[in-house]
Amino acid sequence: MDTTILTPPPRQGEAARELDYHALNAMLNLYDADGRLQLGHDREAVRQYFLQHVNPNTMSFPSLEEKLDYLVAQEYYEPAVLAQYDAGFIKALFKQAYAWKFRFPSFLGAFKFITSYTLKTFDGRRYLERFEDRVCMVALTLARGDEALARSLVGEIIGGCFQPATPTFLNAGKRQRGELVSCFLLRLEDNMESIGRGINSALQLSKRGGGVALLLSNIREAGAPIKQIENQSSGVIPIMKLLEDAFSYANQLGARQGAGAVYLNAHHPDILRFLDTKRENADEKVRIKTLSLGVTIPDITFELARRNAPMHLFSPYDVERVYGVPFGDISVSEKYHEMVEDPRIRKTSIDARAFFQTLAEVQFESGYPYVMFEDNVNRANPIAGRVNMSNLCSEILQVNAPSEFDEDLSYRRLGEDISCNLGSLNIARVMDAGDLGASVAVAVRGLTAVAEMTEIAAVPSVANGNARARAIGLGQMNLHGFLAREHIHYGSEEALDFTSAYFAAVAYHAIAASNRLARERGEAFAGFATSAYASGTFFDKYTERDWHPRTERARALFERRGIVLPTREDWAALKAAVMAHGLYNRYLQAVPPTGSISYINHATSSIHPVASPIEIRKEGKLGRVYYPAPYLDDGNLAFYCDAYEIGPEAIIDTYAAASEHVDQGLSLTLFFPDTATTRDINRAQIYAWRKGIKTLYYVRLRQSALEGTEVEGCVSCTL
Repeated sequence: MDTTILTPPPRQGEAARELDYHALNAMLNLYDADGRLQLGHDREAVRQYFLQHVNPNTMSFPSLEEKLDYLVAQEYYEPAVLAQYDAGFIKALFKQAYAWKFRFPSFLGAFKFITSYTLKTFDGRRYLERFEDRVCMVALTLARGDEALARSLVGEIIGGCFQPATPTFLNAGKRQRGELVSCFLLRLEDNMESIGRGINSALQLSKRGGGVALLLSNIREAGAPIKQIENQSSGVIPIMKLLEDAFSYANQLGARQGAGAVYLNAHHPDILRFLDTKRENADEKVRIKTLSLGVTIPDITFELARRNAPMHLFSPYDVERVYGVPFGDISVSEKYHEMVEDPRIRKTSIDARAFFQTLAEVQFESGYPYVMFEDNVNRANPIAGRVNMSNLCSEILQVNAPSEFDEDLSYRRLGEDISCNLGSLNIARVMDAGDLGASVAVAVRGLTAVAEMTEIAAVPSVANGNARARAIGLGQMNLHGFLAREHIHYGSEEALDFTSAYFAAVAYHAIAASNRLARERGEAFAGFATSAYASGTFFDKYTERDWHPRTERARALFERRGIVLPTREDWAALKAAVMAHGLYNRYLQAVPPTGSISYINHATSSIHPVASPIEIRKEGKLGRVYYPAPYLDDGNLAFYCDAYEIGPEAIIDTYAAASEHVDQGLSLTLFFPDTATTRDINRAQIYAWRKGIKTLYYVRLRQSALEGTEVEGCVSCTL
C-alpha cells in the first residue's frame, strides 16, 4: 500500500481542470451570475493543488514499512519514537489514520500544511509526508509508548477536535527538529548580571525558534543612582535596543526574525519614554521597530484617571530598598498611597488622563502596546504569588520567581521562568463529537507530555519553572464558525450563554483530567498546598450554582448532541478529589490567537469573530490567497458579520464570558472602523477592564478593504 501519494478530492467539473489552483482559489472573491458565492471553486482548488503540484513532488514508497525504514535511516524521523511501539501497532495506527479519508476543506489549509508543516527532503524539493503521517508521528511522540493514548490522539487530531500548536505539530517525531514548545517569559532583575543573563537567554531561546517576553518593571529608571551616585542609570530603553538587536541576530537560520516582547508597569518612571519608542516620528536612536511592547496597568491607574488626579510614578530602585522585593512583585494598587507618602521613595507625577490618551495614540499608530490589567489578572489567579507580565500573544499569565546570579553569571539561586505549551480544541468539532470530557482529557494528556518532554537546558530558570509547574495552555478556536453554522449571531445573548457554559464545562474536565494525572503519578505541582485549589476556594462559584445555559437556544446546542454539563454536585465531588490528591498541572487553560492551525482545521481563529467572511492573505510568492470562513454558505452569510462591524463591546462581552473560566488569559484583539478615534480606544479599554478582561492584544483599525481582512497571528505560534 502506497502511504505517500496524496489522493485528491472528487472532481467538480471538467472546465475547472483547465485553471490552476491559484486561479480557482481567486474565484472565491467573485459572485456567480446569480449573485451566489463560488465556494465550490475553492474545493476544486484543493484538488488541483494536489494534482498539479503536491502529488508530482511527493516521494512514493511500496509500503509503510519501507517508508519508515527509509525515513529513519536517512535521519528524517527520530528512531527512538518508533522504537517504543510494536511494528504491528504502528501499522495499525497509520491504517486508523488513513481510514478517516481526510481531505482539506480549503485551499489555504492545504497550502499551509504542505508549505509549513509536512516533512520535506533536506534540499526542500520533495515532500515525504501527508497529513495522516504527520498526525501519526505527533501521536506516537506524545503518547511515549502508550498505545491507547496514541490511538486517542490520532482520533482527536485527525478528527479535527484537538490541534497541537505549531511547534509541537511541526517538530514532533522529526530527527532534525526544533523545540516542541516555543514561547517563553523571562524576568529581569535590577542588576547587570540579571540583564546580561536575560539577553543571553533570549538569544538561546530565539535560536531555538522561540518567542520571548521579558519583564522590565524591576529595572531602575533613567537618572536613578548607581552605587549611590546620582543620574547614572540609563533606564529601560537601552535594554530594549539590545534585545531588539539580539532577536534580529538570532533569526532561526534566516527563516524569520526572532520575536520578542517587553512588559513595563504603568507606574514605572520610564513609561512615557517606553511608549514613545513606538511612535512613527520617534528618533531612530530610541525607536523600537520589531520588539513588541506591553504595559501592565493596575486598578489604581483607572481610579486616578476617573478622579482626574495626578498619577505618581515610583522608582523601582527605591521601592525594592524599602519593601525588600522587586517593583514587579508589588501590588501598586495596594501600596499606592503608602508609596506616595513615603519620603524614601522618589517619585514623579504625570496626568493620569494624559497617560491613557498617550496609550491610545500609540495604539492608534502602531497597534501596540499590549495591555495587561494587573489586578484583574491577580484576582483570578489561583496560584500563590503575583503575575506581573504576559507573553508575545498576551494569553500566558503565570507566577514567576526571581533568580540570583554571581558575577560570572552563574546561578546563585535558581528562580522560575515560564514556557508556554499550547494546543487548541475546535469548538465545532468537539461539540459535534458529543463527548467534551473525552476530548479535553486526551488534550490535557498530550499537552502534559510536551511539558514533561521539554527541558531547555540552556536556560535553567525556564527548565526549572517547567519542571515544577508542568503548566499547559489548552486553547479554543472556531467559536464564530460554530455560532454562524448554528445561525446564532456572535455576541448575542444566546452566543454569550453558550460561551459561558462551554468554557465552564471545559474547566471542569481539564481540572478533572489533571487530578487524574496527580492520582496516577502520586504527585501534585510544586506549590499546590498554597493554591486556591488546595484550600477549595477556587471551587466556590461552581458549587454555589450550576453554570448551565439560561436560554433555550444555547441549551439545545448541548442537549441535542447528548453533552451532559457538570452540575454543582459534580463540582463538589471534584473539589473533594482535588483537595485530597492535588493537580498535576499548575495552569491548564490559555486561549492563543491561533493562526496556521486554524486554517489547517478549517476553523475561525481563537474565539474572535472573523476579520472578513472571505479573508485575504498574502502568502509569499503565491501572493493573495482567499480563505472562506468555515461552514460559510449563502444561507448563513448574515451571521458572519466581521470583527470591525461587530465592534469591540460584543467581542469584550464574549471574552468576558469565557475569561471567568480560564485560569490564564485569552488573546483579545480590539477591532475598530476607520472612523474610530483615540477616545473610542480609551472607552473600549475601560469597558474591558470593568468587565474583568485580563489582557488586550493588538488594536486593529480598518484602513482599507485589504487590511481589514488581514490579521497577523502570534509570530511564536504560527509560521
